[in-house]
Amino acid sequence: MKKKSPENIMGEGILLVDKERGRTAFYLVKVLRKKSGIQKIGHAGILDPFATGVMVMLVGRPYTKISDRFLKDDKEYTATIQLGQATDTYDCDGQVTETSDHIPSLNAIEEAVSAFQGIIDQVPPMFSAKKVGGQKLYLLARKGIEIERKAVQVEVETTILDYSYPELKIQIACSKGTYIRSIANDLGNSLGCYGHLTALKRIRSGPFKIEDCIDAKSLSEPSFSYIPHLRKSV
Repeated sequence: MKKKSPENIMGEGILLVDKERGRTAFYLVKVLRKKSGIQKIGHAGILDPFATGVMVMLVGRPYTKISDRFLKDDKEYTATIQLGQATDTYDCDGQVTETSDHIPSLNAIEEAVSAFQGIIDQVPPMFSAKKVGGQKLYLLARKGIEIERKAVQVEVETTILDYSYPELKIQIACSKGTYIRSIANDLGNSLGCYGHLTALKRIRSGPFKIEDCIDAKSLSEPSFSYIPHLRKSV
């Protein structure tokens, strides 16, 4: 078996990156592979392209092997919901399917948000990587096919940060497997005005916080070394 060079061993670890809007998780993997020369790179939880925030990048086989440990972590987000419109993806990347002129009061918002506390039943969105019957839901959704999905129990704590119609800003601490897009859609439906996610920022993943992250744009700078920012243990 080929031995690792000291340089490769030095370049392995946990790297916390603040993902920029418009980039995918695979883009970060690709950039890190090029920069480090290490092919075995993964992450502990994907973010949609429009979302930003904490990406736990696992650089090197010793760290990708323990990815399950991080995937089970609870997470925390700030989210912006645009009321008055529903989309097929429940977010700003989808097509508008419904509109409403109804403007809910702050009291109505507070009452609706009170239902998104503790353990709740959540139906996964069709546009998701979740598998039903061995098929990824988003592949069916792209063909215009919608199938029945079983509700899954998740645990959430939802706080209102600001409300100025049509924008509602909230903060959500949640258990593994929670879809914030579904919360935006379900909250809009409960208010009778529809809603979809327009911004999402992961501010915590398990013990890792946004203030611990490096800017993703730094990785594209030839002179930037990510090695001083690596963590060798949790």
